[in-house]
Amino acid sequence: MGFASIGVSKAGFLEEEAPRLEAWLKKGYQGEMNYLENHFDKRLDPTLLVEGAKSVISLSYNYFPEEQQTEDSFKLAKYAYGQDYHHVIKKKLQELMLFIHEEIGEVGGRVFTDSAPVMERAWAQKSGLGWNGKHSLLIQKNQGSFFFLSEMILDLELEYDAPFQTDHCGTCTKCIDACPTQAIVPDHTVDGSKCISYFTIELKNELPISVKGKFDDWMFGCDICQDVCPWNRFSKPHSEPLFNPHPDLLQMSKGDWQEISEDVFKKIFQKSAVKRTKFSGLTRNIKFLKD
Repeated sequence: MGFASIGVSKAGFLEEEAPRLEAWLKKGYQGEMNYLENHFDKRLDPTLLVEGAKSVISLSYNYFPEEQQTEDSFKLAKYAYGQDYHHVIKKKLQELMLFIHEEIGEVGGRVFTDSAPVMERAWAQKSGLGWNGKHSLLIQKNQGSFFFLSEMILDLELEYDAPFQTDHCGTCTKCIDACPTQAIVPDHTVDGSKCISYFTIELKNELPISVKGKFDDWMFGCDICQDVCPWNRFSKPHSEPLFNPHPDLLQMSKGDWQEISEDVFKKIFQKSAVKRTKFSGLTRNIKFLKD
């Protein structure tokens, strides 16, 4: 089905994550993403999300593109080049659920991809898929970090994988050093309220003058911490046609982006995650970059 890796862990309370999540929220690292304060208990315990849950299946799906934007361009995070991953991967998960039903009978459960209070990286690490890097993203030795995570939470006993125990970041601090807004803080944590992705996607108000000139031409999301990570030298282009960008997107220059009309926006980002920031949000970001 195109998934790059899969691991299974026993559903239950994420004891180690509870104090980390509480401390992260108390420090205000969520910024104006108030939804992250909701469903605290459900985030930590999938049995509260899915009645009778026994297993969490974690899967990864590569999105690293074969071609990237031209040098003279305002930049999009690579995950947003193609169609919205929420829809693409959710459909694949639903097909996988149907396959399970056909193979073994009726199974209760739900599927998720960044769409509910599920601590995806914690479950992926617990399922043996990789380790959390200093930039807080999951890393795999054989494919870096340019992949989406998703989950199936089922009321089915399965054979469980061992957690991934080793942190292979070592003494490397490239992601920390490269972040223009100093969003990456010690202990494998990101201050979300300082992240370029937060400013360009999540923040709905005017962008603060304090970060003027620090976005390094990123107009939607940011890949700096991933681009500098040595493990991403192992990234290989994906083979998912739905993640290929609109042909015009890769060729657009800074001048083209500054003159973008709402019709062009709708054409290029028809089924894209970029629609989340709307035409007004993207043009706000572009204006902030060029002024």
